[in-house]
Amino acid sequence: MRKIYIVFILIFGVLILLDSSFEPRKEFTNSVGNNSKSELQTAAFFPNINAVENSLMQAPDTLTWKLLGVIKYVNKPSKDYPDGVMFPIINSTLKAKGQKKIVMSGFIVPIDNVSYALSKNVFASCFFCGQAGPETIMGIKFKGATPKLKTDQYVTMEGTFRYNDNDVNDWIYHIENAVIVKGGK
Repeated sequence: MRKIYIVFILIFGVLILLDSSFEPRKEFTNSVGNNSKSELQTAAFFPNINAVENSLMQAPDTLTWKLLGVIKYVNKPSKDYPDGVMFPIINSTLKAKGQKKIVMSGFIVPIDNVSYALSKNVFASCFFCGQAGPETIMGIKFKGATPKLKTDQYVTMEGTFRYNDNDVNDWIYHIENAVIVKGGK
């Protein structure tokens, strides 16, 4: 058995020596055909690579409830609350996404007769029912008219992300100019 190990070690050593002493005979060039210029060729279905790159750069980020849940709170004094209020400390990843296009999925939770929120959990388990924190819900401001939605309807929305770290009477997270891209009627 030891002989087999020794043979493998010797073969491995020889391969390392060969690899380290290998020098290519010809210099690699990035030229195409007889043209001496180095040109980047693009596939025919990408007639303008810059336009494709720009559209990819503008594609919305997909947020997750896990990322929204990475939050800390600090107790600050408030004139309305003598014992102070727990203000959120938004993480730097989310701050960088502020005022940018995002995609977010969740359950529809009615707030009143005209407004809704997007929740990580169904209505029976949302944060104001005692099963989660305020970071598990997003206020929604629709682009155009507010659509008719059902409680606990699972949707995917696209819109502009906004965070709130200073108004205790407002949601921590918002999706503005929201459009339902999946799960609507």
